[in-house]
Amino acid sequence: MPVDLGQLLEDSGAILRGHFKLASGRHSDVYFEKFRILEQPKVLSALCAELARYFADKSIDLVAGPTTGGIIITFEVGRQMGLQTRYAETEGGVKALRRNAQINPGTRVLIVDDVLTTGMSVKETMSALESRGAVIAGVGVLIDRSVEFDPGVPFFAAYKVQAESYGPDEVPEWLERIPIAKPGTRAG
Repeated sequence: MPVDLGQLLEDSGAILRGHFKLASGRHSDVYFEKFRILEQPKVLSALCAELARYFADKSIDLVAGPTTGGIIITFEVGRQMGLQTRYAETEGGVKALRRNAQINPGTRVLIVDDVLTTGMSVKETMSALESRGAVIAGVGVLIDRSVEFDPGVPFFAAYKVQAESYGPDEVPEWLERIPIAKPGTRAG
């Protein structure tokens, strides 16, 4: 029986409503709290299974993702696909493979991440791996809330949602009246 991913996300408490300043600096009335997903193995496994299924026939050698939440997602997709994993950490303001992580030139890598808004973390992770000679074979995310994102390789989201976001100078009056919350890894 197919899983209703939208209902699974609602039931997990991952979908929040209010006024949020996103990690990208944009504002929205909807926020996806990845940690509500990461806390629940059943929910995370269901979303990661969608990514693993989609990329199963894409000749992937390795799964990689950015820290923080991306570590758990990367591990679970790698586990489901029977592949090793690598993690891109921030070092000196940029994503890099650290802790003596090795990757052979020509390795076909699937990049995975949690919630896609602007694609900044994905792009940074792609650059870190390409600088080591990896070939990016695909990008998969749990939730895609972006307007348009084209990484130039096969792309798949386990769950796609239309969630408006606004630049700092574009915030509508009705949203400005709601106190701002600043969740997320990059918010501040």
